Amino acid sequence: MALIVAGVSHATAPIEVREKLSLRPHESVAELSRLRAQGRLREGVVLSTCNRTEIYAIEDGHDLLPDLTTLLSERLGADASEFLYVRHDREAATHLFSVAAGLDSMILGEAQIQGQVRDAWEQCRSESGPILNRMFQSALLAASRARDETGIGRGAASVSSAAVQLAKKIFGGLSGRRAMILGAGDVAELALECLLSEGVRVAIVANRTHERAQVLAGRHAATAMHYDQCWEALREVDVLICSTASPVPVVTVQRVRASIEARGDRPLCVLDIALPRDVEAAVGDLDNVFLYDLDDLRAAAAANLEQRTEDVPAARAIIAQETQKFWDWVAGLVAVPVVKEFREEMDRVRSMELAAAMRRLGPLTPEQADAIEHFSKSLMNKFLHEPSVRLKAAAANGRGLGVVDAARYLFALEKRAMSADEGAADHPSGDLTDIA
Repeated sequence: MALIVAGVSHATAPIEVREKLSLRPHESVAELSRLRAQGRLREGVVLSTCNRTEIYAIEDGHDLLPDLTTLLSERLGADASEFLYVRHDREAATHLFSVAAGLDSMILGEAQIQGQVRDAWEQCRSESGPILNRMFQSALLAASRARDETGIGRGAASVSSAAVQLAKKIFGGLSGRRAMILGAGDVAELALECLLSEGVRVAIVANRTHERAQVLAGRHAATAMHYDQCWEALREVDVLICSTASPVPVVTVQRVRASIEARGDRPLCVLDIALPRDVEAAVGDLDNVFLYDLDDLRAAAAANLEQRTEDVPAARAIIAQETQKFWDWVAGLVAVPVVKEFREEMDRVRSMELAAAMRRLGPLTPEQADAIEHFSKSLMNKFLHEPSVRLKAAAANGRGLGVVDAARYLFALEKRAMSADEGAADHPSGDLTDIA
């Protein structure tokens, strides 16, 4: 088995690059399906959020990295390799576990990433398989342990909360202010909750689907507004937080200029927490408009990070434990085909010897024949139990390949493999799907 992850994140690429590489769920599934159809990968999951796009894959017998680099470069319209990081095998698993726990997030310990990892896995289940399914399940477990057993998630530190804290610093407080949320998803709802907790007097929710805006507004005693009406309302609000799923900017200079000019010299804080970005960069050039995007939020979250940083070693220790458990499971799979083969071979020999013994003994009653049959199977199972257990254990502790090869040689399994199905039985990863 060969596990690989290739991707870009806030640590390697600016927002201008990340937004071009962002993949929607249907795009992720389509790309993975294409690579599977070409025999390039066996399993795949794409994790695409506002801060990262990563492709996790089980290679199908050849180096997948050139294909993944080409995929991302085509979306970027330039060579993506300068922004790309690549992890293999155990390091790839450790990376996912760290991502799910928020240890690799722009805002250390953010809670939203765990749900995003779960959603990405669920959305790609048609292209995933036993290995990645187990890995994502284990990553989510590790993330939950890290949050429950350490203080890595203490305090408010999410993209939404950081945006609200930035607005609070700009105005010296948000009590009594008016705010508008553009969007009605989970991130938008969290931003709304943060605004209300800071004493925002009027909160407006605008969304292309008015029914969703009404549902979100109703849950938090806010006001829902039709999407086409929101631009006029910019005359009255102090803070605009944008979090839609639009692939192109929706807050354009043309849409907001008249409302901005009608504000006089009152400042408007625009916080764009969407990827791709919701706000045209030129909006920030308008008078008294203060525009901030995701990459501007790092400093705003710094106050909460100092306490969380103290818990990073403990969280990483949990990640290491859970990664070890997962990798032990993966390594043990290498031994399973061999255990199956030599048990089948021993059972074949047992059946032949039993038949010969029955002929020598002469006529037996059914009860006697059953007793001898049971004895032969019981004896074989007792002989093979300890070697089977030790072979799996050896594979898990890193000695797998050598012990597996020795077992093949001792039981003459390589001859059986060549005659039955050369290649498939002799390559441990060839049976991973059936095994798992």
